[in-house]
Amino acid sequence: MSMVVEHEKRRREILGKALDVFIEEGFEDVTFQKIADRCGITRTTLYIYFRNKKEIFNYSIKQLLAGVESDLIRVHKDTSLSWMEKLIKVVSLILDRLEENRRFLTVVLNYLLYIAKSDSDPDTRVRKRTIRMRHILATMVIEGIRAGEFAKVNVKTADDLLYSLMEAAIFRLVVLKRSDVKDLKQTVKLAVGQFAAKP
Repeated sequence: MSMVVEHEKRRREILGKALDVFIEEGFEDVTFQKIADRCGITRTTLYIYFRNKKEIFNYSIKQLLAGVESDLIRVHKDTSLSWMEKLIKVVSLILDRLEENRRFLTVVLNYLLYIAKSDSDPDTRVRKRTIRMRHILATMVIEGIRAGEFAKVNVKTADDLLYSLMEAAIFRLVVLKRSDVKDLKQTVKLAVGQFAAKP
């Protein structure tokens, strides 16, 4: 059991150092050797933990999204909150996670630009990675409608609106280099407030 824990701990250490390399070099210019050098290990040792730089990158994304999904599920199950409060809290938590991971988002944006240049479809890749999160958001809107807290809004449109706030946060944090997205949290309250059922 402790061997597995040590392996995972070492993987996390490698991810942290690899992130620095990705930020400094950009996804395209990072090599497996550069990551191994930064970690103070050989490429052969690095292969024990990861097959290639893309796997390192994908594992980082998976960890970030797993944390976000865990937050969403926890709030979704909180029976002390109304559906409006849940939705506001969930989107605000996502914005917090984006702020916390601004450096990694820089790498993600760099990667998406890299694959866009190679005639791949970055939109499809992003959708695959965010489909579970979007499903949870849509489910919360549906449950709010069923509970009578939300008007009968178009669920896809509501989901797109909430997701666009997250995209705006990423743009502000990565491209505009803003230090936070507090202003968007107010926008979240306003947007979710528009879903409220009229008396």
